[in-house]
Amino acid sequence: MASEGKKNPMRDIKVDKLVLNCCVGESGDRLTRAARVLEQLTGQQPVYSKARYTLRSFGIRRNEKIAVHVTVRGEKALEILERGLKVKEYELLQKNFSDTGNFGFGINEHIDLGIKYDPTTGIYGMDFFVCLTRPGADMGNFG
Repeated sequence: MASEGKKNPMRDIKVDKLVLNCCVGESGDRLTRAARVLEQLTGQQPVYSKARYTLRSFGIRRNEKIAVHVTVRGEKALEILERGLKVKEYELLQKNFSDTGNFGFGINEHIDLGIKYDPTTGIYGMDFFVCLTRPGADMGNFG
């Protein structure tokens, strides 16, 4: 039996990374404005994502840039995650969590995160994806 008071440091869970995704669904001016919003929020240069294949019903073509995302790690990730969870009132549904313990959620308006509203930019929603890890998780299974 494990004595009370002893804590196993290998069981501590920490945030490995936070991925912010903003899918606009079209290339052009709206996409660059969404990239500017993510850059304002994180202070990092976002990466553009391309469509995998053509969908005529959505009006997108293969390899057309339709979304932007940025990966944040460390203290900055915790700070942005805290602001995102505050928007959701710290309540997530069971379906927000994966089998491996990672979770994700979305917000409808980026101005809820504390960014001042700019009429030239508009309002964008975004998805938060959080990857959790433990010490030694990068070692893999050697069994």
